[in-house]
Amino acid sequence: MGVARRQLLLKALSGTADASIRFDGLRSLVKALGFVERVKGSHRLFTKRDVMEILNLQPRGSLAKPYRVKQVRAVIVRYTLSEGVQ
Repeated sequence: MGVARRQLLLKALSGTADASIRFDGLRSLVKALGFVERVKGSHRLFTKRDVMEILNLQPRGSLAKPYRVKQVRAVIVRYTLSEGVQ
């Protein structure tokens, strides 16, 4: 994972900047964590083997919706997906 994605991961995990995370960055991060993307209208649905939750991301302008960032953070923590990320 690149430096920019690593910084975004840390920003998302901190929970202090949910309203300022760019949608494209969050989408890229989720894909880098091994999720597969499916598009349905303005929604981006992400699934991953061994992860029960489906991540449903939508943009608010160029930013990700804050409650969706919180959802992504909860899944990363619950499944310890950030372990081993360079």
